[in-house]
Amino acid sequence: MINGKAEVGKDTLCDFIIGNYFAEKISSIDPIIEIALNTTDWDGVKNKKSRKFLSDLKRAYISFNDLPNVYLIKKYNEFLKNNNDILFIHIRESDQIDDFLKKIEGTCCSTTLLIKSKKKRKPVFFGNDSDDYVDNYQYGYEYNNIQPLEKAEEDFMGFFQKLLEAENISFNKKHDKL
Repeated sequence: MINGKAEVGKDTLCDFIIGNYFAEKISSIDPIIEIALNTTDWDGVKNKKSRKFLSDLKRAYISFNDLPNVYLIKKYNEFLKNNNDILFIHIRESDQIDDFLKKIEGTCCSTTLLIKSKKKRKPVFFGNDSDDYVDNYQYGYEYNNIQPLEKAEEDFMGFFQKLLEAENISFNKKHDKL
């Protein structure tokens, strides 16, 4: 599970791992974005207003039919059958993290990672529960993404290797399997 406020570099960090390991990423917001793009006049641009809209729409679908977790479980089961070793799952809401972890309990190892960034930024509040309360969860690990982009990959790869060692997990890198 990977989490963090908007624009702290979660996707960039995941992409570093995907470039070096057999890994993939999914997000609980993916089916909500698809619905919003196909059934409303939302243009796909994320700003405070659209983030609130997506957060509220996600909550409505959670309440109605648990669509975000149904989607994640489907994708998770596909992951278990493919050749990738690592799956990054983006979930912002604490209750949804807990719900998903309960649903996959015992099927494989999992941990939670919070990405933070203190790169001379003012605190940003988005006006929705999904974005504003990501810190209200007890994560297994925390990474402060403060390196400039040209140093970020090396720094995060070192952090990630230590995380794997702490969890007693080992994966071959892509070049090791070639």
